[in-house]
Amino acid sequence: MLVMKDDLNNHEPMKMSKSSTSRTLSSLNIKPTSQRVDIANIIFCKDQHLSAENIIATLDNNGSSISRATVYNTLNLFAEKGLVRRVIIDSSRIYYDTKTTPHSHYFNIDTGEILDFECEDVKISPLPELPENTLQDGIDIVVRVKNSKRN
Repeated sequence: MLVMKDDLNNHEPMKMSKSSTSRTLSSLNIKPTSQRVDIANIIFCKDQHLSAENIIATLDNNGSSISRATVYNTLNLFAEKGLVRRVIIDSSRIYYDTKTTPHSHYFNIDTGEILDFECEDVKISPLPELPENTLQDGIDIVVRVKNSKRN
């Protein structure tokens, strides 16, 4: 269930066959191994935020035996190709986001839920001066929230 990168951002998931997924991966210069196709079909069935562990669990539940290293390598490849964005919550929690257009996130520390919000809703001005010999590559915002205590 993979769509072209432009289609991934329209928030309307499209179901595709494994052969269609293979052709799409090939068109992006990604060798469509059976493992990559299986991982792509899990990731791109809808807009979502998945960790490698979520994907491994889904593969296990589906009876697939894809190594942990292959899952991580595939996710890193998809991120390098711009198919997913990494959402880094902290050094031990990285999620892969299928929505690749600019946006930010709320992370609920009580539930682990990640919600999107649009970048236009946040103003950072002025931006701090960049270190010498660098260019801005993007801004990632993760707002950590927790459930309020009700009396």
